[in-house]
Amino acid sequence: MTDILDIRPASDCRWDCASFGEVMLRFDPGHGRVRNARTFQVWEGGGEYNVARAMRKTWGKRSTAITALPANDLGWLVEDLMMQGGVDTSHLLWRQFDGIGRNTRVGLNFTEKGFGIRAALGCSDRANSAASQIRPGEFNWDRLFGEEGVRWFHTGGIFAALASNTAEAVIEAVEAAHRYGTIVSYDLNYRASLWKSQGGKPGAQKINRAIAEHVDVMIGNEEDFTACLGFEVEGLDEHISAIDPANFKTMIKTAVAQFPNFKVAATTLRNAKTATFNDWSAILYAGGEFYHSTLRENLEIYDRVGGGDGFASGLAYGFLEGKGPQAAVEYGAAHGALAMTTPGDTSMVNVSEVEAVMKGKGARVIR
Repeated sequence: MTDILDIRPASDCRWDCASFGEVMLRFDPGHGRVRNARTFQVWEGGGEYNVARAMRKTWGKRSTAITALPANDLGWLVEDLMMQGGVDTSHLLWRQFDGIGRNTRVGLNFTEKGFGIRAALGCSDRANSAASQIRPGEFNWDRLFGEEGVRWFHTGGIFAALASNTAEAVIEAVEAAHRYGTIVSYDLNYRASLWKSQGGKPGAQKINRAIAEHVDVMIGNEEDFTACLGFEVEGLDEHISAIDPANFKTMIKTAVAQFPNFKVAATTLRNAKTATFNDWSAILYAGGEFYHSTLRENLEIYDRVGGGDGFASGLAYGFLEGKGPQAAVEYGAAHGALAMTTPGDTSMVNVSEVEAVMKGKGARVIR
């Protein structure tokens, strides 16, 4: 089944993938803790951007990122990191900087990897960031989707949660994407801390349900669908530690019935036994059928941040290549698993490594 999504031909478009969201600087204390760190390694990252970067670096596709940055050295650092990642920066919006960051700034994210019984920890410092100030009308969507052409547009709930204006900008963007026949994927990516300023879960559900009306491919884990769209999963414990796929399937059917525009709905399934060992798999719904990825029990985690974004990009690659839903969920799950074996938010693997894992090859030394 390769015709579930009516994807524009590559020859008609400048971009295979475009992402819309904030790109932050991640400060990584290595195996230590943020509160005790003396040095940090710095990466770029963002829930939406990570998909565009993987689309270029892992899958070899043409990608661009739509975001905003301050015109200062930190903004230029983010730009430099994006360029190293192969992501086009021609759609960056630069904001004038007042010298101290009162008016606009780069968002910062301090992230611990976690280990064993100590969970991973994220501490954000992103108020008044350039991207959080994005409003409708600041980008020329007709130029992007019409004149240039985009096959797959990805955005998500992290960006929509930053402010009411970013949610409005997301709606403007996905409406424009549909006018030009671009596939829209949306990762719900629920973060309770981000939605506090917009009314918590009730606010998240109101906004995400409005956005959902324009989404072709809805992505999210079990917590995302319950918190953002209001669909309940039977048997889900308060710690989101385990899930019965049968009950999740029922929820997806309910979601698709309410949003018939969802041509594909997908989720990763994670049982976090410890921060170091997780059971990991994925389910994809398309064309009235469910497709399961390989279940990887006791998957060893080096850095769990970015696993869901890795899944989203692999899923998109499978459909862009016309490989069908079973291949799409396998590419997504394998890539998400590999993304969690390296530091930083972004993927550090290539397509041949993903396909080797999909074929069941072990972790012997490659010589």
